[in-house]
Amino acid sequence: MHILRPQFRIEQDRALAFATARGFGAIVAADARGPRASHVPFVIERREERVIVQIHLTAKNPLVELADGTRRFLLIVSGDDAYISNDWYVSADNVSTWLYEAVHLSGVAHLRDHGENRGHGDALLAISEARLQKQPWDLTQMEPGKREAMLAGIRVIDIVVDEIEGQSKLNQHKSDADYVALVNRLARAEETSSHRLAEKMRALRPELKYDVGRCAGRVSSV
Repeated sequence: MHILRPQFRIEQDRALAFATARGFGAIVAADARGPRASHVPFVIERREERVIVQIHLTAKNPLVELADGTRRFLLIVSGDDAYISNDWYVSADNVSTWLYEAVHLSGVAHLRDHGENRGHGDALLAISEARLQKQPWDLTQMEPGKREAMLAGIRVIDIVVDEIEGQSKLNQHKSDADYVALVNRLARAEETSSHRLAEKMRALRPELKYDVGRCAGRVSSV
């Protein structure tokens, strides 16, 4: 990941927390034909002071055979993004840009034995179901034959992470006046992702006076 400015960098513990909270990303590796990618849910574990990203793929996915214990995989975890028009700034001669947050986790990929499929499935379901306001569903509630057939059709891969990179490009380098103007615009946008970025930007500079806020799903004056 190319970090555009030092103040955009997300330190490693916060980058891991960001990725864990998202729980979904794009996995990329390369073979003789070039890059291959899949979009996957994942779990992050710490084992013996190592960070492990564990994913699963269908058995026929070309990425499976690339998890050979020597090849590197890259997991890209994206957050919210928003377009910023150049005429939103108070000062002159700015350029249009995109604000975004993203984390890259990379390391050597190892294919796991079939015997670990159930443990991975249980862990992934527990994390995913915990995000919902309901009684958690788990694999014990599936008809056993169907469950075993489903588990037999996946392959579990561990990525032993040795590089953690994160970038939160929220115009931290802009003047207070320009920063406030952008936050106000994002807070008034229709997109929920813009509202979330506005909230994060306000948290970075809470001492500034913002014209608008978002409360209970609507835009209102503060």
